[in-house]
Amino acid sequence: MMKHKCIVGVVGLALLVAGCNSPSNSANAKIESKTTITGAGATFPYPIYAKWFDEYHKIHPAVEVNYQSQGSGAGIRQLLAGTVDFGASDMPMTDEQLKQAKVPVLHFPTVLGAVVPTYNITGMTQELNFTPDALAGIFLGKIKKWNDRELTRSNPGVTLPGNAIVVVHRSEGSGTTFVWTDYLSKVSPEWKSKVGAGASINWPTGLGAKGNESVSSLVKQTPYSIGYVELVYAIQNQMPFGKVRNADGAFVKAELSSVTAAAASAKMAEDFRVSITNPPGKDAYPIASFTWLLIPERISDAAKKDILTDFLKWMLTEGQKLTQALSYAPLPPDVVAKETAAISKIQ
Repeated sequence: MMKHKCIVGVVGLALLVAGCNSPSNSANAKIESKTTITGAGATFPYPIYAKWFDEYHKIHPAVEVNYQSQGSGAGIRQLLAGTVDFGASDMPMTDEQLKQAKVPVLHFPTVLGAVVPTYNITGMTQELNFTPDALAGIFLGKIKKWNDRELTRSNPGVTLPGNAIVVVHRSEGSGTTFVWTDYLSKVSPEWKSKVGAGASINWPTGLGAKGNESVSSLVKQTPYSIGYVELVYAIQNQMPFGKVRNADGAFVKAELSSVTAAAASAKMAEDFRVSITNPPGKDAYPIASFTWLLIPERISDAAKKDILTDFLKWMLTEGQKLTQALSYAPLPPDVVAKETAAISKIQ
């Protein structure tokens, strides 16, 4: 569990960290000038980012990192507006967004995570199976009750109630929503044509809540509800989450091995913008994603440039050792190697 109370239930609360000098543990030379780095964006990776900033502050006493967990859409907007030093997003920036940037923006994958269907069914202790048709149908508003045939036939031996399903979704621009809807668009032609993939969409049904934290809380407080959250939020809140049938027809639970398997077939683009939802592989969890730090290619403040490049090197080495304890999968070695080389593009 994290030491920061802002991880669960408080979205957008700044995490301010400062450290103690231990240059031998740093990727580069010690950083001595007092400097504040500001960032904003994704809630999906916030628990691991909070841990990383906490550990990094033990290395550099003069560095303060102020990160606001507000959602990927907000992170991209603030980066484009120039009000933060870096952004964070669970969805790659689009070509149009990149054109709007004052300076070129580099994508650096940080970890692999999973988005899971989490539910609150009174008296239910069994782990449920969800088909792609079931998830698309529920979030389209077509499957309205828990004992719908699409749910009962994939859960033999489980007595599902006839209560109405309460759908919970993100209310703001969200990378978690992008991952969820990117997956639904790949597995459901109806979803793709009627709703599509995006950070912000016109939801056919449901209640909105801001951030993974608030979606987790609303599902936990609402009987017979279902929502989607990043895996670590379901685990930390002790919420049940279902297996999802993958492209090979296997019902797979989100865990480190299945998220790693999801990335196994990914062909990493040169700019690191890639989707890995609904991948092939019998062991692959189908709703998984990289998440990215968004770093300007040109940084005029020399101290901030040194800190950000040093942090990236530390994140790709020591930082990766901290991922699994928080239910994130570490980056594949070949991706780490490519990113390490890409750091030199920051000027």
